[in-house]
Amino acid sequence: MKQSYRPTADRVWDGRIDDPSDPDAFRWHQVVQLIDLSSPAIKPLSKGQKGFCFLGFCCDEGVKRNKGRIGAGKAPLSIRKEMANLACHFHQKAALFDAGDICCIDSDLEGAQDELTEFVSRIYSLGLFPIILGGGHEIAFGHYKGIVESILHPSGGKSIGIINFDAHFDLRPYQSGGSSGSPFLQIADYSREKSLGFSYFCLGIQTYGNTRSLFKTADALGVEYILAKEIDEKKLSSIYRKLKKYIKRHQHIYLTICADVFSSAFAPGVSAPQPFGLHPEVVLKLVKYVIQSGKVVSVDIAEVSPRFDEDNQTAKLAAITIYAVINTIIGRFNNV
Repeated sequence: MKQSYRPTADRVWDGRIDDPSDPDAFRWHQVVQLIDLSSPAIKPLSKGQKGFCFLGFCCDEGVKRNKGRIGAGKAPLSIRKEMANLACHFHQKAALFDAGDICCIDSDLEGAQDELTEFVSRIYSLGLFPIILGGGHEIAFGHYKGIVESILHPSGGKSIGIINFDAHFDLRPYQSGGSSGSPFLQIADYSREKSLGFSYFCLGIQTYGNTRSLFKTADALGVEYILAKEIDEKKLSSIYRKLKKYIKRHQHIYLTICADVFSSAFAPGVSAPQPFGLHPEVVLKLVKYVIQSGKVVSVDIAEVSPRFDEDNQTAKLAAITIYAVINTIIGRFNNV
């Protein structure tokens, strides 16, 4: 396999500077620290420190195999540019790091996923919280394996619960190779091979985007799900109860967000646009609720496609979602 890891260039994080010396005026580009995960010189955070690490997954191969609209491979750069000017409200409470990108070389999706697994493990070894920027939703398979190898096996903990905000189950068969449509079936098979429990809760499912066969597969695997048409502001209390019950059963939660869960009115730049997708405000309330459990150990966002992203709306939405994730984690951390 060709080396697919690329550290981030200095010029990527750039933006407005209101004041070069007042931390209260800082934006993210002024505090992000670039690190090279291939360097043996990197040292873990000191005990008690809190840090978040971005890692991009520049890959279109899974979307291509799934016959979707390619373009997600350029999303990590697009999302970083939108994150650069976000106001920094936690400069003295937590650190931000950017570890660069895993790139899919010569259509070797499986090799890129294996390398993602390895580098997610390296992020954990540094005491950092991983936030992975896709790329297609094939990101989930490599990411999940990295979580298992870093958290589940060493601790002998319980199974990891997967909470996915997505218009699709992504449980497609993969006899001809994995794709952006198959990661959670691959995770189910991987979990069975490793004698681990498989637990998956998907919110935002569109009936028109998932065949009867996929619903049957979900039922056979014990997947819990809520249809998009059942999710709105008036029903949040009921959804919170379902999430609470699910989260309570697990020691760790892996949170993954596919940008196609959002209505195309707010997220036009995705691999599979959804005119009847969810409102971002509702999704963010649910995401924050999951984060506030204190059990989320890793997050990714997938299928932003800059090629179709008018005025960078979808990349901005992804950036604000990540902003909400980090600030919610820090808020809970400070209350412990």
